[in-house]
Amino acid sequence: MKNPFKKSGIDKEHFRVAIFGSARIKRNDQNYRMIYKLSKMIGKENIDIVTGGGPGIMEAANRGHKAGAQEKSSSWGLLIQLPREQIANKSLDIKRNFSKFTNRLDSFAELSNVFVVAPGGIGTTLELFYIWQLTQVKKIRKEVPIILMGEMWEPLIKWMEQWQLKRNLISKNDLEGIIFAKSPEEAMKKIKEAYELYKKGKKRISLELKKSNN
Repeated sequence: MKNPFKKSGIDKEHFRVAIFGSARIKRNDQNYRMIYKLSKMIGKENIDIVTGGGPGIMEAANRGHKAGAQEKSSSWGLLIQLPREQIANKSLDIKRNFSKFTNRLDSFAELSNVFVVAPGGIGTTLELFYIWQLTQVKKIRKEVPIILMGEMWEPLIKWMEQWQLKRNLISKNDLEGIIFAKSPEEAMKKIKEAYELYKKGKKRISLELKKSNN
């Protein structure tokens, strides 16, 4: 995959966590608070985060990271041009603007080592499956864990097991990188485990995490 940041001086090897989720979620929502808390923990571990840079879950992630961030970690926003202008939230250290969803999603894939998916709509589901397919067909330079948070994703995975896995439309290996987390603490535990595996030079981080669950 072509690196869109090759000439920018950005260290693409720095460990980063991408966070996807709905732009419609408000500050008083439990999912907003969940991602804010998780991102604060991530910042305290000196780990970067990457979001879409807008409101809702993206704002929760960037705000939380800002509250806990150490001086060497950064809060990214990869913004997309939309018919109704997407306004960048105020907690970004680095911003990049994209006109095409595919270029933006490829940049998420290039920059990120772990993906956290919070509740969201069509856009969030697109992001989940786009990254998931890139890992399936090995178009990402490393195997990445995908951490699903909130109650809405587990029925989706069960549907895939019932209708796709049983009919051999997908394989067990395709589900290898999917991890469920019910709390910020549980998600952070997996992120820290992934970070330690990354520092040891492990390539199949999602598989190693799965083994640790068993």
